[in-house]
Amino acid sequence: MMKNLSQIIKTLVNATMLTTVIAFSGAANSHTIEKLIDDFNHKTNNSLGLPRQFINDTTAGGKTTTTLTISNGSMHQSGDIIPPRGQPGWASSVLLLDAQGMPINLSQYEGIKLLIKVRKGNLSVSANSTEVTNFDYHAAPVIISADEQFHEVKLPFNAMKRAWSEQTPLNTKTINSVSIVAYAMQRSSFDYHIREVSFY
Repeated sequence: MMKNLSQIIKTLVNATMLTTVIAFSGAANSHTIEKLIDDFNHKTNNSLGLPRQFINDTTAGGKTTTTLTISNGSMHQSGDIIPPRGQPGWASSVLLLDAQGMPINLSQYEGIKLLIKVRKGNLSVSANSTEVTNFDYHAAPVIISADEQFHEVKLPFNAMKRAWSEQTPLNTKTINSVSIVAYAMQRSSFDYHIREVSFY
């Protein structure tokens, strides 16, 4: 799992559009944030009033396709992952925490909580710190049964790992976005519904 995640994050480094998602680096500021990141009750913006961003491996030579629907307080994403030659394929949903990409102090929280249903495919979640400059963000896989039920999943910050870099602790005072990534090493499909993303 970590080897696969390493290859995926390395591919993300080559995605030039990702630089528009994480635009700033620097020290933490005193800006704090509410628990709720997104309840998907707005068509285009998360619960912080910031537009959701979506990218996939077409920025790195892949041919992944994604179908997106947001309605009735739920985001449904499905598609076919068609990786670039010799690389993993991926489709990423990015939830910004600050309009200018500035770091947010999340030290009062333990981790990220999802209310999610996965029908098929592999998912991971990353907490994107402004201290990480090579895109090897602290991440954790989402592991639940494909049983057509929504599950509450808690991903502790202290359990998130970097894939290929030195295992440094996540500085929870420097996070400016959260990413949900569907990925695969070979051609396959993914399908998931998510109702809520929050801190706990």
